[in-house]
Amino acid sequence: MKIEIWSDFVCPFCYIGNKHLEDALAEFDHADDVEIEYKSYQLDPTAKYLPGKTMEETLSELKGMPLEQVKQMNKQVERSAEAVGLTFNNDTAKYTNTFDAHRLFHFAKEVGKGNELDERLKKAYFTDSLLISDFDTLTALADEVGISKEDARIVLESNRYTDEVNAEINEAVQIGVRGVPFFVFNRKYAVSGAQPKEIFTKTLETVWADK
Repeated sequence: MKIEIWSDFVCPFCYIGNKHLEDALAEFDHADDVEIEYKSYQLDPTAKYLPGKTMEETLSELKGMPLEQVKQMNKQVERSAEAVGLTFNNDTAKYTNTFDAHRLFHFAKEVGKGNELDERLKKAYFTDSLLISDFDTLTALADEVGISKEDARIVLESNRYTDEVNAEINEAVQIGVRGVPFFVFNRKYAVSGAQPKEIFTKTLETVWADK
């Protein structure tokens, strides 16, 4: 079975949804026969880091919402994350553009480290409050998952993998993705959003029986 997952590193429900899927797979008898491939998507292609501003302050301005309302919404998301063993620090997260992180992720996929870097980038953003558009940060994260800093820097300082990132974003549009996370099972079944573990369990069983 193959599961393709369109997601963005700054998408809270992508991180939570991935954990729900992982929990379902942990109880799935055929988990060893499941291949997972993460694919690129950008929640906000125009995003940029504003020094000195937290993610919550930036979202407050972008959405025209009171800062306190944004904080309350994020507290609810933090509680959802905590329920699946994740730690979100939304009050110190740094809102930024993810395109270069996606380019580096595609290099990681090519060398067999894609899933590891995807997980590390999400943790870097939500838990560690790191600036994941910063090249020094990205090369350090690559090094953590077994990619040399030198190779990562070469990729980041070029325009390599730009076409690959755009192709996956365009593919998402073509198959009707309107938001992430978006999970596609064997190109037959789809699950949208951070659905409960039970939904993933049922989908895994259905797809396995239909393969």
